[in-house]
Amino acid sequence: MTPEDFPVEAVIDAVSAVFMVAGALLSLAAAIGLLRFPDLMSRMHAATKPQVLGLFLLLFALGLQMRTWWVWPVLLVAWIFQLLTVPVSAHMVGRAGYRTKHLHPELLSTDELEAVVQQAAAQPDPNADDGGPAGSGAPHGR
Repeated sequence: MTPEDFPVEAVIDAVSAVFMVAGALLSLAAAIGLLRFPDLMSRMHAATKPQVLGLFLLLFALGLQMRTWWVWPVLLVAWIFQLLTVPVSAHMVGRAGYRTKHLHPELLSTDELEAVVQQAAAQPDPNADDGGPAGSGAPHGR
């Protein structure tokens, strides 16, 4: 078999198809995890971990299919933006869910945030109105 019998475009198309299917399956796994997992933390894990890799595979396949150099920086920026925003949003959703009790504590193997929340609850609030002149609620001025 000579290289003329098996063109490079066919190999690129096959690799691209494999990456597209793998990325789509990872995105499907993330969607199924969102629907099937029992609590917030499990759903958050399912939404973030496979989704980032699935998007990378889809963007890589798209870059292979486009066959131009200028599309790669755009795809790289899209993937970096995803890498920067997914952990931050997952962290904020996790903390909000913990504070509003939207998770099942019996499903947690360790609860590292419990000690921090109890310590914060034991300390007085520095912004609380103590009834003094500065916080009396009286109008300021003459």
